[in-house]
Amino acid sequence: MSESPDILRKKLRIRAWRRGFKEADLILGRFCDDNIDGMSAEELTQFEQLLDQQDQDLYGWIIGREPTPEEFDTPIMDRVKAYRPHRDAAYGDGPKG
Repeated sequence: MSESPDILRKKLRIRAWRRGFKEADLILGRFCDDNIDGMSAEELTQFEQLLDQQDQDLYGWIIGREPTPEEFDTPIMDRVKAYRPHRDAAYGDGPKG
């Protein structure tokens, strides 16, 4: 029996904020808080797959330091990338504009 979407959302929220890499925590935690409640089952799966990746790899894809591998180049990754500059700029620690 699979877990309910609400239980999965709670687990993903914890994982997004407790990466062990502060920059990833801030990006993924904020993104999760602002978006997880509206994610479909497919989007939850995509987000969970991203959270399964190594922090340095995931952070590199988000900031564009490395290209995102095809299997992780999903609509959720696009949303995380688009979200990051706007949210970080609001906190004074990202691109402005």
